[in-house]
Amino acid sequence: IGKSTTSQNTLAALAEMGQKILIVGCDPKADSTRLILHAKAQDTILSLAASAGSVEDLELEDVMKVGYQDIRCVESGGPEPGVGCAGRGVITSINFLEENGAYENIDYVSYDVLGDVVCGGFAMPIRENKAQEIYIVMSGEMMAMYAANNISKGILKYANSGGVRLGGLICNERQTDKELELAEALAKKLGTQLIYFVPRDNVVQHAELRRMTVLEYAPDSKQADHYR
Repeated sequence: IGKSTTSQNTLAALAEMGQKILIVGCDPKADSTRLILHAKAQDTILSLAASAGSVEDLELEDVMKVGYQDIRCVESGGPEPGVGCAGRGVITSINFLEENGAYENIDYVSYDVLGDVVCGGFAMPIRENKAQEIYIVMSGEMMAMYAANNISKGILKYANSGGVRLGGLICNERQTDKELELAEALAKKLGTQLIYFVPRDNVVQHAELRRMTVLEYAPDSKQADHYR
């Protein structure tokens, strides 16, 4: 669907406006920060903790990297497939960041959470009132809409107990039939809004190959303006 690409480009646009941003990657793939850092994948808190012995042996500068437009980046990471609980990484990471003052002097914190949430650990930013607004990146494909609907169910569960709300849907175009109409219809059914329809453009792939956001790679392009 392109959630990490969409979020990194949108956050780059926010940072251009002078906002101080922290990205917390909550996906075991650890690809939430690579376009900002121009890197393959950032070392995750879990892997660094394993090397150091425990999370207590880490310093904030070990896990936090600063990238494009001074955006601060952290990846929580996850265990190797088939071993352990991936959601624990998110819980461990957020606790570590709070204890070490990572949230000081920040305007926006973005938790990049994987869409097929099946495990309570991934829902921690929602459950524990860490996040205030949730934006679901989806496309007009059936399974993407199904996932968006499922995530909304999860948000509903926690909305009453905490202060978290669904901010809206962001449709990342896949050029399927009637995509805009379907996205708008889903938003209406969910009682939310379609925040933006991001058109498909090959410049996104060109920028990704160079591990850059579109805003850095082609700042004058139409696509960069869409993210702004």
